[in-house]
Amino acid sequence: MCPNCEDFVVTVAMLGQLALYAETPGADLDFADVVGNALALSLPEPPPGLFPPGDGPEFPGEGWTP
Repeated sequence: MCPNCEDFVVTVAMLGQLALYAETPGADLDFADVVGNALALSLPEPPPGLFPPGDGPEFPGEGWTP
C-alpha cells in the first residue's frame, strides 16, 4: 500500500462522518464548516490509480471556479 493511502482513506471517511453530522438536527454548522475545511485542506495526494489519467486540470487549482 502506498504511504499516504491510509491517510487519504481515513480523512475521506472523517469528511463523510462530518457530512452526516452536519445533517443531524441541532448540529453545530459553524463547527462542521471549520472542521470540514480543515480536513479537506489536509487531504494528502490521492492514491495512484484512484482517478483516471487525463481527467481534471493538469495543475491543482487550474480551471476551477467557484
